[in-house]
Amino acid sequence: MSAGPSDRGGDRLQKVLARAGIASRRAAEDLIREGRVTINGRPAELGDRVHPGSDAVKVDGRLVRPRERHRYLVLNKPAGCVTTVSDPEGRDTVLDLVPPALRRALFPVGRLDYHSEGLLLLTTDGEFAEAVSHPRHGCRKSYEVKVKGEPSEDQLERLREGITIEGRRTAPAKIRRRTGVVGRHGRRSSANTWWVVELAEGRTRQIREMFRKIGHPVQRLRRVAIGPLRDRTIPLGTYRELTEEEVAALGHKGAASRRDQPSRRGARSRPRRGRAGDSR
Repeated sequence: MSAGPSDRGGDRLQKVLARAGIASRRAAEDLIREGRVTINGRPAELGDRVHPGSDAVKVDGRLVRPRERHRYLVLNKPAGCVTTVSDPEGRDTVLDLVPPALRRALFPVGRLDYHSEGLLLLTTDGEFAEAVSHPRHGCRKSYEVKVKGEPSEDQLERLREGITIEGRRTAPAKIRRRTGVVGRHGRRSSANTWWVVELAEGRTRQIREMFRKIGHPVQRLRRVAIGPLRDRTIPLGTYRELTEEEVAALGHKGAASRRDQPSRRGARSRPRRGRAGDSR
């Protein structure tokens, strides 16, 4: 039986695609709009509902199968690689830092630009990615930012309240000086300063654009927290698996109680190195 917008029961099509690790819900909606998804042989439409056990859902002609177990990794991204699955320019991607055996259906959650460092989540779970990345779920991200010079309090207040970038105002941000940073001779330097920036909604290159707007360009940027997740022990360019508790804390309800996930309560996977040159 073909599911349709008026059918009752079943799950929303984009939710099924997200659960299968095809894409996040928003990206799945794009696939549907582009006509790349079919249900029982007919083109799918936004609003369709399906029964995964009985309806044949295909993307680009390939049958979508429910994923029994999802993968959740946290990577300490170095500068000099792009946050994509592949790059048309041939640059290293964050997936190059993961062994080939683990890359199937894996994709990054959100973005860190080419020159930025820090914590980045990788997963096969589209629903989890949606919970972490969409602003309505309230998963705030924190960054340590080194800028040229020292912004005034008035300038910082402008950034905290929100400024206009590309015609749209940024959401309010929390900004404070990073403590414990001193120069070579044990004194603070006015040549550049470090700040901690916390965002509820991050846009492409937002922090760099914010400080550029007030005349203090960013020299270095690294993400140090994603919601409750913080970990300074992961060497740059390496990753580890998230614990069940971390997955649940990041907003994926019920993940810790899945029958198909092995129990690792309280355990912490040891970071494994996976540099780009080693994984090709």
